[in-house]
Amino acid sequence: MEILRVFNNNVVLAKDDDGGEVILTGRGLGFQARPGHPVDTAKVVRKFVPADGRDPDHLAQMLSDIPPEIIRIVVDAMREAGLSEQDIASTTLVMALADHVAGAISRVTQGIKVVYPLLGEVRNLYPQEYARGCALLTAINKRLGSMQLPEGEETALALHLVNAGFLTGDLSYTYTMTGVIQQMLDIIAQTYGITLDQGSVSVGRFITHLRYLFVRIHQHKQLDSEPEPIVNAIRESYPEALHCAMTIASVLELRLGADISDDEIAYLTLHVARVTNQLKR
Repeated sequence: MEILRVFNNNVVLAKDDDGGEVILTGRGLGFQARPGHPVDTAKVVRKFVPADGRDPDHLAQMLSDIPPEIIRIVVDAMREAGLSEQDIASTTLVMALADHVAGAISRVTQGIKVVYPLLGEVRNLYPQEYARGCALLTAINKRLGSMQLPEGEETALALHLVNAGFLTGDLSYTYTMTGVIQQMLDIIAQTYGITLDQGSVSVGRFITHLRYLFVRIHQHKQLDSEPEPIVNAIRESYPEALHCAMTIASVLELRLGADISDDEIAYLTLHVARVTNQLKR
């Protein structure tokens, strides 16, 4: 591999053996290095491959602010916590987690306490990500020694995992989606005068449907080509659920600034019906 640009002593942009651009991190990797020099592979801790059209220089600049040992800790912790190899290979996710951990360490050092919002929502709406966030925090703290991240950081780590599923680099979008999902569940509960079991299979499926809906809205790829007889059959079979789904769609349009297609409303109707019918039975 050949160095293309040196960002600091620990981060360089290089040309991979296949000709693509990669970001390399490692203690002393860029020390006295120059463009055109070969990479000292013995010092490489992590190789990041830019994806989704992200600018390699911008990513490398962000990485230059994160100590390489923090990146190593995060990657090792991800593996111990049972995250998939796809997650561990995700440049965006590793960077987000490492940047968060570096910031959290700085806050602990300065005695700054942070209370994260949406703890209850994250624990209830994203049980898998929350469990992995707890496992991540335990694995990270095991590697930090006397410097321990406080309870509550698992919520932020979980939100970063959720954010990776939303396919967006903006964590504020994930905060918005979490609040919107809870609002959708509240609308169903108020419309039917019921209490939803957020641990039930039907509610879990509804939450999963909403998460994929948010991705489709974000990517401007809403469902809009379903067979008309199917859509009409759903709408006619569940009039009460349709009314509730239309209320949900109206709130989504206000919160997200996007029109919700008739097909998406039909499938919202189906999920509302499933959630409420199970409770009625």
